[in-house]
Amino acid sequence: MLQKPYMPFLAFALALSACSHSPGPDMAGSRIETEEELVARALKIHDRVLTFDSHADTPLRMIEPGFDMAERHDPNETGSKVDYPRMKEGGLDAIFFAAFVAQDIRDDEGHSRAKALGLQMIDAVIESTEENSAIVGLALDPDDAYELENQGKRAIYIGIENGYPIGNDLSNVELYYDKGVRYITLVHSSNNDLADSATDSNGPEHGGISKFGQQVVEEMNRLGIMVDVSHGSDDVFFDAIEMSKAPIIASHSNARAVTDHERNMSNDMLRLMAENGGVVQLTMLDDYLRDAPENPELDAAVAELRANMKPVSEMTRQERAAMRQAFNDLNEKFRVPPATVKHVADHIDHIVKVAGIDHVGIGCDFDGGGGIEGVFDASEVMNITIELVRRGYTEEQIEKIWGGNLMRVFRKVQAVAATIQADS
Repeated sequence: MLQKPYMPFLAFALALSACSHSPGPDMAGSRIETEEELVARALKIHDRVLTFDSHADTPLRMIEPGFDMAERHDPNETGSKVDYPRMKEGGLDAIFFAAFVAQDIRDDEGHSRAKALGLQMIDAVIESTEENSAIVGLALDPDDAYELENQGKRAIYIGIENGYPIGNDLSNVELYYDKGVRYITLVHSSNNDLADSATDSNGPEHGGISKFGQQVVEEMNRLGIMVDVSHGSDDVFFDAIEMSKAPIIASHSNARAVTDHERNMSNDMLRLMAENGGVVQLTMLDDYLRDAPENPELDAAVAELRANMKPVSEMTRQERAAMRQAFNDLNEKFRVPPATVKHVADHIDHIVKVAGIDHVGIGCDFDGGGGIEGVFDASEVMNITIELVRRGYTEEQIEKIWGGNLMRVFRKVQAVAATIQADS
């Protein structure tokens, strides 16, 4: 069992509750449950359910020379948010490592570079699971996570963030599937050949998903790859709902009605996600979780820093460290209140209210900007469970949020693929 590693974080949970929690009756209803008892009960629930984080950009770390996933890294010193020891400390059973390739020039040369980088990261994930087979395992199907958990191992799944490495070659989709990829985020922060981004400064290009993007969605359905609409424009979401024969996912997105950000999902989108049978996975980025006070000095300083910064994928390890330190220095100089676990639970509450308990999950986006007060890295994810217990969520509901809903979609996607292949 995993209770012992949680102990260093009990102080955080207790401090968080001091100003907000009114203890209720315990499980027997005969007396008031203390905060210490609530936390202990929450940790037991956290230990029993399968905890599944649907999005981490850790493969970018794994291709850094000398980076060892089996070693515990200090997030304040290295910027790293996930490694195998911290997954164990946080009681995180399974995770999707997303091979992220930043958008670049959309020509044959750019596509070739993107494909090579994507495959390098995928191979790094596979190699890491093979080198650490005593503690982790490569997972391809939903049942793999449960089997690995029973063996005392962490389950490592592979995704691709940004369809850019597909280029304009549809056969690449099957190549990535054969390498173990089980979801693809269609687009990232800029438009690509598949779809429009929610944040491209030039606005939409395709009016949603392109004709080639539709072919990619159909191929993903045929193979059993989940269609991920995080980072896509609203039209991408609506197109994906219409085009996909299987339920879709948003691997790391939040609720727009709670925090008005174009990367978050409107109530109409949440309702359609429920009708579709899909799932929205909550992410741990400050600006997606709470409305930050205006900070023009920080905005200007960050814009200037970004303007003079080369793409992350082209940086050396030393340059990445310098970049992280530069951003940390700016955030410290122009400090704004961070998001907290309470903001996470506020978004979960809202999605449950609008879409239902079967359509929300967790996708932290560690190593891709994710990390808030109380859930700064993988070692602290149990604090989400503690807050959910504090708000009255049952173990059955928490199991759905932490992995059951995503697994349901995953199984449906595979079932649809089997039907398509049987009919072809």
